[in-house]
Amino acid sequence: MPTEQEASSARKKTHPDGFVKEASLRATSGGRRNLGVPVVFFDTTLRDGEQSPGCSLNPEEKLEIAHQLARLGVDVIEAGFPASSPGDFAAVRAIAREVKGPVICGLARCTESDIRTCWEAIKEAERPRIHTFISTSDIHLRHQMRLSREEVIRIARDMVGLCVSLCPGDVEFSAMDATRSDVDFLAQVLAVAIEAGATTINVPDTVGYALPTEYAALIDELYEKVPGLGNVVLSVHCHNDLGLAVANTLAAVERGATQVEVAVNGIGERAGNAALEEVAMALVVRKDLLQRPCRIVTTEIARTSRMVSSFTGQMVQANKAIVGRNAFAHESGIHQDGVLKERTTYEIMHARDIGLTESDIVLGKHSGRHALRAHLAEIGIHLDGPALDEVFRRFKEIADKKKEVTAADLEALVGEEIREREDVYSLEHFYVSAGSHIVPSSQVAVHKKSNGEEETCAGKAFSGGSVESIFSAIDDAVGITGKLLDYQVRSITSGKDSLGEVRVVVEVDGKRYAGQAVSIDVLEASAKAYVRALNNVARGREAGGARADRVYW
Repeated sequence: MPTEQEASSARKKTHPDGFVKEASLRATSGGRRNLGVPVVFFDTTLRDGEQSPGCSLNPEEKLEIAHQLARLGVDVIEAGFPASSPGDFAAVRAIAREVKGPVICGLARCTESDIRTCWEAIKEAERPRIHTFISTSDIHLRHQMRLSREEVIRIARDMVGLCVSLCPGDVEFSAMDATRSDVDFLAQVLAVAIEAGATTINVPDTVGYALPTEYAALIDELYEKVPGLGNVVLSVHCHNDLGLAVANTLAAVERGATQVEVAVNGIGERAGNAALEEVAMALVVRKDLLQRPCRIVTTEIARTSRMVSSFTGQMVQANKAIVGRNAFAHESGIHQDGVLKERTTYEIMHARDIGLTESDIVLGKHSGRHALRAHLAEIGIHLDGPALDEVFRRFKEIADKKKEVTAADLEALVGEEIREREDVYSLEHFYVSAGSHIVPSSQVAVHKKSNGEEETCAGKAFSGGSVESIFSAIDDAVGITGKLLDYQVRSITSGKDSLGEVRVVVEVDGKRYAGQAVSIDVLEASAKAYVRALNNVARGREAGGARADRVYW
C-alpha cells in the first residue's frame, strides 16, 4: 500500500502552476479539449460531504480521513469551512499542519472575515488554497443575497484580490448556482475573477438541475465567452438531486474541464455529490473513450469508502456502484456461469482494482501487539502509544469472543477508538433482563467527564422492549431525554459472531443528533450508539446549540 508521499509523487512537483500548465495544453480532437491532460481530483468529503444529513465528524476523525485521502492520491483536499465554527477551524488547521502531498483547501464566503479566517487555518499547509464563492443566479441574488449584479462583480473582484494577496498562486473562485445563472453575466463574473488572479474557476451545478448535454454546452459556451479560461484550471462541482452528478461531471470532462469536485461514497448536501469512486473508475475503465488520466490510487478506494462510511455513519447501499456490497456479486445463474468461464463476460472491472481481495487479514486471540500494529499498517492505519494500547485492548476483548478478526473488524475497532477520544459520556456497563413473558428492565452506569471533573451516573428503566429499556435507562443516568427517530443495525462481516454496527438518530429539544457504535453484542452497540448521540447533544450545547435543520454526528 502506498504511503501519502508515494501517492503524491504522481502529482506535479509544483502546484498550482503544474495544473495550470496542463490546463493550457489544448489538445483537441473533434472539438474536444485537453485530451491526455490528467484530471485534478478535488475531494470535498470533509466539507460538502459533512453537510449531508447524519454527518458530523470530530477533528480526530477528519484528520484520519484526510490522511487516507492522501494515500488515495487525491490532488486537493477541501478540509472544511474554517469560519463556520471553532471546531471546524481547529480541524482544518490540524489537517494543514499534518497532511503532506495534496493541496489543503479551505472554503470561505466572499467576505473579508471569512477569507482571513480561512487563511489563518490553512497557511501552514505545504500547499494551501483559499476557495471563495458568491452566487451568480438571479434567483439567489434576488431572494437570498439581496445584491445587484454590479455589486456581485465588485465583491468578486475585491475578495479574489484579497485571497491572492494572502495565498498568491492558488486561489479558487466558485460561482454558486452557475447552471441557473444568465450565461453572459456568469461569463462576466468569471472573467473578473480570472483578471483578479484566480487560478481555478469552478462552475457548480449547485442544486443538481442540469442535464449532461446542457452542462456540456455550458462548458463549451464559457470557453468561448470567458477570456483566459483556457489558461486556468476549469473545475466542476455537481450535485445529485436528479441522479446525474457523475454523468454531468463526465460530460464536463469530455468538454475540457480539468478539475472535478467529488466526495467519497457520493455523500453531501441533500442527495449528495458526484461520487469520487464512480468518476475515477469511469476514467480508468473507459480511458479508451474519455482519454483523460487521473492520479487516483484505485486500490485504495474500498478502504477509503469503508472508513468514510464508518466514521460518518452513512451506510453504503448494497447496490451502490463500485463500492456497494453487491457491486461484484452475481445472483443470476446465467451470469454466474459466464463469470466462471470468463470473468469479462459480465464484469467490466475486477474487485482487486478497487482494493478488494479474496484473502483477508485474519488475527486471533493469540496475536500480539506487534502483529496487530503490522496488520493495521497494512490497511493504512498507523497507531502508536496510548491509541495503539486502547485498540489492542479492544482487539483482545473481541478476539476472546470471536474466532477470527478481519481487516473490516480492525477498521471498525479503530473507528470506535477515534470516536471516543472526545466523548463527555462513556458507557461503563449495562444490565438487561428481558424475555417473552416479562417486562424488560435495564440498569446502566455512564461515566461523565466535564471541566476536569469525573463522575459515574447510574440509571434504570422498565419498558416495552430491551433496546427501549436501555435507552430509557441511559436517559435516566445522564438527565437528557431523547426521542428515537431512526435505528439501524448491520453486520460488519458475515457469520453469527460478526461485529454489529448500530446507528441511531435522536431528537432532543427539537434538534436531531446521531450516534454510531460497534460491538459483538448488538445490545451493547445500541447502548454505545445512544450514548454517543447524547455526547453530540452535549457537544452541540457547548458550541452554542445545533442548527435545527442538521443532524449532528
